[in-house]
Amino acid sequence: MTAPWARGIINHVVDKPHGGASIASDDQLSRTFAALADPTRRAILARLAAGDANVNELAGPFSITLQAVSKHLKVLERAGLITRGREAQWRPAHLRTEPLEPASEWIARYREVARDRFDRLDAEIQRIRGTEKGDPQ
Repeated sequence: MTAPWARGIINHVVDKPHGGASIASDDQLSRTFAALADPTRRAILARLAAGDANVNELAGPFSITLQAVSKHLKVLERAGLITRGREAQWRPAHLRTEPLEPASEWIARYREVARDRFDRLDAEIQRIRGTEKGDPQ
């Protein structure tokens, strides 16, 4: 049941198609995480870490169409995670790691916050255990 005061409130970001993708499209970190959210795109990036490849080479391990792989490449390209060359018909895709740095820094910052919280929790558990055994601290 909705609270009477909240009945007229609408979250426009949630109500937008794709979870408010128009807002996220202006945010590099959001584009990076959105691109990395799909396991096929992560596998494509892993393959490109070994070297440049074209759509046919990238499609090999997947049971999806070349058109679907091309769509995944467009998402990765919009996120800045790959560039596409133009060598006649070949159009190789090339991995760019620069956009991963801000994502890695963001993860590291929150990993440290979580680690600090777990350390404090562990200390409190140890204090409680010591108190239970009659070892006041």
